Amino acid sequence: APKNITKEIRKVYQFMVFSCHTPTQHALADFLKDRSFIDNLSSFYQEKRDYFRQAIKNSRFRILPCKGTYFQALSFEGISDMGDVEFAEWLTAEKGIASIPTSVFYKDGYDNKILRFCFAKEEKELKKAAEILCKI
Repeated sequence: APKNITKEIRKVYQFMVFSCHTPTQHALADFLKDRSFIDNLSSFYQEKRDYFRQAIKNSRFRILPCKGTYFQALSFEGISDMGDVEFAEWLTAEKGIASIPTSVFYKDGYDNKILRFCFAKEEKELKKAAEILCKI
């Protein structure tokens, strides 16, 4: 797009993405008055992580440590010679399961054959994902 248009789009984008309007701020402030959600958030995600890890423990993927995140990193080294982007695309297209290749986070695209899988999902989705991964 022409520079004069993208300049204006960036201004709007900045305020749409990096801030929220007043009604949402008030709603969030009210929500945060009840600390039970925040206080239980860590155990909520740990249960999901532990469920997913248990469900894939017999897969060929190597389960890597994960703390303070809702992503489980899995090594597929020894499963495929594909690069992580190609393997992630294959998983999506052929197996119906999405992942994030870690090479996209490296400036030089370093590929260590690791994919990230989000476990911030419903248990039935985690079970289905685990079933797919265990069949690979």
